[in-house]
Amino acid sequence: MRIGIYGGTFNPIHIGHTSLAQSLIEQRLVDEVWLMVSPQNPMKQPSADDYQHRINMANLATQGMPHIRVSDFERNLPLPSYTITTLNTLSTTYPQHQFTLIIGADNWQRFPQWYHADEIISRYHLLIYRRPGYNIEPQSLPPTAHIVDTPLYDVSSTDIRNHKKQKMISPDVRRYIKTHHLYSY
Repeated sequence: MRIGIYGGTFNPIHIGHTSLAQSLIEQRLVDEVWLMVSPQNPMKQPSADDYQHRINMANLATQGMPHIRVSDFERNLPLPSYTITTLNTLSTTYPQHQFTLIIGADNWQRFPQWYHADEIISRYHLLIYRRPGYNIEPQSLPPTAHIVDTPLYDVSSTDIRNHKKQKMISPDVRRYIKTHHLYSY
């Protein structure tokens, strides 16, 4: 099975995340998308928000989406969570699957700074989705990387944490945030 690995802190998960995953499945670029909820992104400061809350919100946001799976696989890996470690461990643990990395154009611009970026490019396929303000020339990509045509949402988890664009989170996630008093809601 072709599994798309869509990693992030998902702090919180929003409609842009789930719509992107569904679009990749509908286009048959992957059979499933595993939302890899990271305990700690090595490119960001550690979040004070509880990891289990982010897992719970991702599960709420993906209810009724049978080909999208929320994963806490990185919970048992060394911190910080390096993508190459995750991909290699997934490949060893699930040799029956082919793993493809899903990243945004913003992350592609910083990709040379990623830990073992060359190994990721040489061992795995990458699907790069568009992000506002980031342009990528297709001819500049290595053969394992492809730009995908997916919906473009001008929203970030930071916007939601800063009390902007709340309409971009599912009602279930919005209730969860309010119930647990996350992000000063």
